[in-house]
Amino acid sequence: MPHTTQHLIEVDDLSMHYSIGTRQVQVLRDVNLRIAAGTRVAIAGPSGSGKTSLLLLLSGLERPAAGRIRIAGTDLASLDSDGLADLRRERIGIVFQSFHLLPSLSALDNAALPLQMAGASGARDVAADMLRRVGLAERMHHKPSQLSGGEQQRVAIARALVHRPRLLLAVEPTGNLDDHTAEAVRELLFGLNRELGTTLVLVTHDLAFAARCDRVLRLHEGRLQETPNERQSEHPRAVSA
Repeated sequence: MPHTTQHLIEVDDLSMHYSIGTRQVQVLRDVNLRIAAGTRVAIAGPSGSGKTSLLLLLSGLERPAAGRIRIAGTDLASLDSDGLADLRRERIGIVFQSFHLLPSLSALDNAALPLQMAGASGARDVAADMLRRVGLAERMHHKPSQLSGGEQQRVAIARALVHRPRLLLAVEPTGNLDDHTAEAVRELLFGLNRELGTTLVLVTHDLAFAARCDRVLRLHEGRLQETPNERQSEHPRAVSA
């Protein structure tokens, strides 16, 4: 596909495999993808289909065997490990299913950590404001062990968004939550997507969550396909398998 600048994410001929002894296991095969800024995209598929691997590649936490990834016009292959870390710190937020909060820190200090590591001034004030946005104004001085699963996920979301990234990648953000809490997290992510204009790309088994996104992509045997979705009429088809 030709290079353009109108998409936040551009992926060309992406492939990835893992080596197990002398055997290679193909995870992704010739994936091509375009995602416009501000959209909400769900990636579905069975366990082991490569969904999480694709998000790790988009974040620069993994390197592909072949192909090219551009985020906001930056070719990830042109960046070393420090450059990729800078890209994540400045432009990308990541939410994992297992929260990954530091148990010794309060919700406020967990949320402020990315800004503090970047040497930003007023990190705790900015983090406090984001925690208020996610409904944790009264819980920001509690440690993770004092918070429910839903509250911990909200802290993780606040931490991922505290630097106002252009791209939010979420891996099963409702996977460890009960139905009521999962719905609250869905509403939170969609609300912040509208408010902050952040592009949302999520991996999920939650079909109700996926159906409310602008686009639904499905990975099958390492290849990416677009699934019919009533929201797709608002956003042109931009993926080839």
